[in-house]
Amino acid sequence: MKVKVNDTVMILAGKDRGKTGKITKISGEKVFVHGINKHIKHVKKQGETAGERIEFFAPIHISNVAIADPKSGKPTRIGYKFEGNQKVRIAKKSGETIAQTAKKKKVASKSETPDKK
Repeated sequence: MKVKVNDTVMILAGKDRGKTGKITKISGEKVFVHGINKHIKHVKKQGETAGERIEFFAPIHISNVAIADPKSGKPTRIGYKFEGNQKVRIAKKSGETIAQTAKKKKVASKSETPDKK
C-alpha cells in the first residue's frame, strides 16, 4: 500500500472533494482522514437517557484520496527510488521525496512470547 498513517492527502471524490487532511488510521482498503467525511448519527431516547446527536468521521475508500505533493500541495502519484541502500517514496509530479513516518514498534503479546520452563 502506497499511503501510510500521517501522510497528507487530498480528497478526490465525494462531498469533501478538494480538502486535505492527515491519515489517522488505515483499515483494509479504507482510510480515516482527520476532520474529513463527518457524519451525524441520531440516537433515540432510551429510558432516562436523553436522545442525542453523535458526530463521527467515517472512512473513505483509498481510491478517493491522493498524496498531496510536498512542493505544490496538489494531488500526485507515488513512485519509488533508491537513495543509497534505502528505498524512498517520491512524488511523481515534482520528484520530491515524501517524508517517512516513524514506525511503531510491535509489542509481543502473551501468546507470541515463548514459555519458559
